[in-house]
Amino acid sequence: MTISNIQVEGGAGGTEAKYDDLASMGDLTGDVADDTLKTAAAGHKFLVQPDVLASSLLNPGGVVKFEAAMAVALDGPNGLTATSAGIGLRGEALKATRIAYEMADELAAKGLDAGRWFAGLAVASNPLSAAGAAAVAGSAIAADVYMNYDGNWEKWLVDHPGMVDTLIGMSPGMLSALGIPVDLATTLDLLAATYPDGEAVVTNIGDPMKDNPPRDLEDLLNGLNERNDPTVKPDPSNIDVRIIKDANGNVTGYVVDVPGTKDWPMPGQVASANDLGVNVDAMAGNNTVLQKGIQEALDRAGADDTGAPVMLVGHSQGGIVAAQATTDLKANGYNVTHVVTAGSPVGRIEIPDDVQVLSIENRNDIVPHLDASDNPGNPNHTTVTFDNNTGSSSGNHAIGGNYTNAAGELDKSSDPSVQRYRDSMGAFTGGDPDQSQMQRYHVARKGVNELP
Repeated sequence: MTISNIQVEGGAGGTEAKYDDLASMGDLTGDVADDTLKTAAAGHKFLVQPDVLASSLLNPGGVVKFEAAMAVALDGPNGLTATSAGIGLRGEALKATRIAYEMADELAAKGLDAGRWFAGLAVASNPLSAAGAAAVAGSAIAADVYMNYDGNWEKWLVDHPGMVDTLIGMSPGMLSALGIPVDLATTLDLLAATYPDGEAVVTNIGDPMKDNPPRDLEDLLNGLNERNDPTVKPDPSNIDVRIIKDANGNVTGYVVDVPGTKDWPMPGQVASANDLGVNVDAMAGNNTVLQKGIQEALDRAGADDTGAPVMLVGHSQGGIVAAQATTDLKANGYNVTHVVTAGSPVGRIEIPDDVQVLSIENRNDIVPHLDASDNPGNPNHTTVTFDNNTGSSSGNHAIGGNYTNAAGELDKSSDPSVQRYRDSMGAFTGGDPDQSQMQRYHVARKGVNELP
């Protein structure tokens, strides 16, 4: 499959990082202003220095000229005092510029959310007008589907994934028109309440096995693809913990592979630790049974004892849970430093600033659009988007030959944000193949899909 049109946003080379640079420049400029003002204050002492005043008896003209020159140098239009004030104003202007840029970005994002909300409200509030508009739009879309896509609606949708953002963004406004005043976050909370969570039961699958540690991003995604393979027994919803060790057997890091959704129960039902309910719960910001299983697996692997860095690698639902888990895992003593998500809607999940995140998204994959939000462009969050349209939603969402290939391209990328991420993950990519290990775990809901 051909990966094309790779674009990188956020991270060390992103806009937010440049905003931070503006703030740092403002602080440094303020420091220079303070130093200049201190120098000016010190210079004023010479105007009333006893020796200078005493010399006026011997050379009154010379002292007058000295005092005048000093006054101009210190307090004149181009003197140190005025210069200090000017430098200080520049520093404050730099800080204000950063705030203005950030506010503009935030207002743009909120404006997009609000626009979709009101569109949904209008549709539900004026069903007759909406029905007419929908009929016209639907006819145009249907004509496009049958004329240019041979009647294949799936191909049309993967060519127009932005429709997913629009429809999901409109849903809270539609519900509000029906008398349920909500925004998107509240809508997710309500939906999550229809899916029970449960207690995690974690079972070791065999003993730790020898493992070839990953060397780069493509290796990391290939490992996740293997974990996601439905032919792997006993259950593809297992998670792997790769224990990365150096040549002396010392643990340098842990890599947790978290696959995507495997079961699709209706509201009120549960099937596994990788079912639709976990998806909804995690997107709503809840601690899920899968997240609890990840913590238990890390505990058994010794991550809480060694304090070694932890990387969470997840596809689809796995990426959602990985991103959502970072705050709780860090609060519980696990040294989570890196996250890699592939095809995961994580734009509305808050992640600690000291966790480096790499999100890889196929533009033709509809799943990353399910949160109706772009990823934040924070200095710690790098988002890579690419084109790879296979013509099917499953192909566009697949790990192997899709996200693995994109990761391979990123291993060769010269983009500063990608380079910074690669350079920072040495604890996970420098392991010794004779020492490193992998332990597989089965995570179940208690009383639902436990192993016999």
